[in-house]
This record gives sequence, C-alpha cells and structure tokens, in this order.
Amino acid sequence: MKPVFKDNDTELRSYDFELRAQEDDEHGSFIEGVPIVFNRTTDLGWYRETIDRNALINTDLKDVRFLVNHNTDMTPLARSRNNNKNSTMQMEVKDDGMHIRVNLDTENNSDARNLYSAVKRGDVSGMSFMFSVRGDKWDNMDSDSPLRTITDISRVYEVSAVTFPAYEATSIDARCKQTLESAKAALESAREEKRKAEEAESLRKREEEERSRKLSLLEMKTL
Repeated sequence: MKPVFKDNDTELRSYDFELRAQEDDEHGSFIEGVPIVFNRTTDLGWYRETIDRNALINTDLKDVRFLVNHNTDMTPLARSRNNNKNSTMQMEVKDDGMHIRVNLDTENNSDARNLYSAVKRGDVSGMSFMFSVRGDKWDNMDSDSPLRTITDISRVYEVSAVTFPAYEATSIDARCKQTLESAKAALESAREEKRKAEEAESLRKREEEERSRKLSLLEMKTL
C-alpha cells in the first residue's frame, strides 16, 4: 500500500553534495552520502534554515525507505528497519550530520543499476529527505531573512537520490510558512506587551516624581 503523508506534517529538503558510488566484497555495489547536514545555513528564499546538531536525538528512524526523486510508487531500492545490520540501508549520525550507506542490488534490479551508474558518472549528485518537525525556533524575525533552526525532527520517512537537488522556494510548504507567521505574531505580541509595560513603568516614575515634587513644595511652604 502506498504510504500517505499529510502535507501539513511533512517537509522536504534537498542538498547537492558528494554522493559516492563504490563497490567492495562485503557490500557489493553501494552509494554513500549525507542527506541531513547539521549547522549548515541554507537560503530557502524568504528565510534561512539550519538543522541543530541535536535534532536527531529523539527521531523515529524505525522504518526509512530509499527512493529516487521521492517516487513512492516505485519499489524502494533499499530500506532501513530499526537500522539493524541486515538492513539494506545503514544510517549513522555523526558530528556533521546523518550518513547513509545504501546497498544496491545492481544484478537483479534495473533501477538500482541505473542509479548506481548515474551516481558513478556524476549525473546524480543530490539527496533529499522527507521528514516531520517536532521542534524549531526562529530568530531575526523582524528582518528580511529570518533564521529557522530545526531543533527536533520527529520522524524521517524516506531518503531519495534526486535529479535536481537545488531547492525551489516555490515548494516551501504551507505548514512552515504558517509556523513563521505564528512566530512573527507571537513576537509582535511580546513586543506590544513590553511596550505597554515600559509605558506603565514610565508613567509610574513620572507620577512618583510628581508626588515627590509636590511633597517638596509642601515641605518648603511649611518652613
């Protein structure tokens, strides 16, 4: 059965980096790459984004597929189940991000064979992942380029080798934009509360100064 992903829950990110095709006696034909990179700021058009080093600590990685161009209609080329040693996709979180090794059945699967060849030739060099976010924070929201830091990824659904890894701003999902607008509204509310508090404090000081002035005048008159 084709998996169903709610548009308001899932997000996609694509990166262009070194995707390597290799071969050895233990794993056969395989590709390696880093689909999730920590602490690297990416310009997504109307905001910038980075993934915190600890964003994967509590992430659900129990069942992650490896696809091409996020085509959920295709048979997965590899799969990680609880990231056990028998999984055809191995994932490892390191200091710079999540590294993967995908063992491809190039002998029996023409899609795997085509992908391996394309990566080896350098025709495919990007990877993308589908995920959902449990926690994030926004900075510089009053600027033209606010910064979103993803602090907690709740689940990674699949990883894909992608033909066009450059991220298109037009594909930014509605959920993320709504999150930013909510954060902006909260910031404006906090600023308004602070402004009111400052005005109240200023009024209190003026009234206190006025009382002190009147008291001083009264004391002078009684002398």
